[in-house]
Amino acid sequence: MERYELATLTVNLGAATKAGENAADFCKSGEAGGRFLGCWVTEIGKLNQIFVLRGFDTAAEADAERRRTLLHSNPFHSADLMTGLNLETMIPFPDLPPVEPGAFGPIYEFRTYVLKHGGIAPTLEGWAEKLPARTAMSKLLLAMYPVDGSPRITHIWPWASLEERARIRAESVKVGAWPPKSAVWVSPDMTSTIALPHAVSPLT
Repeated sequence: MERYELATLTVNLGAATKAGENAADFCKSGEAGGRFLGCWVTEIGKLNQIFVLRGFDTAAEADAERRRTLLHSNPFHSADLMTGLNLETMIPFPDLPPVEPGAFGPIYEFRTYVLKHGGIAPTLEGWAEKLPARTAMSKLLLAMYPVDGSPRITHIWPWASLEERARIRAESVKVGAWPPKSAVWVSPDMTSTIALPHAVSPLT
């Protein structure tokens, strides 16, 4: 994929199930561009949010779908259910395989790090050095950086359980597989959110 879009829908209390179903319909409609890859509901972190991941073969396709979403009278078919909507168009890290549907969770961790200015290039270099050893320990679904906004990276890690997450993260540090040396470019602005696949999600 040349581009990904990570949409964050902040929804009313109790609306997550319906909003997720609506989002899937919006992303799979005949006029939609790209591929609907995943839909998650936040469980630990900021609640009442839905993450929707879509993939696009070209930057032009991603731009066209963003315009469709922004100009739509009922984006994600959930205008009446949402209190907020954020769209992020992202470029994947080099040499990562494209995201494909599958059962990799059921726990998904979404981590976003705001970087110091100038930090994207050294971050890509540092990750390239460490990823082979790190991904031998557990799967990385996707790592990406934005086409606009502040310099930052978002990476998505699936886990079988929170216990597995804690164990492998500790082991990766112990054996020197992580973190990359480019971690010095990370600012204190870091977030981690645990989300669970919605019933409509191709990624589970």
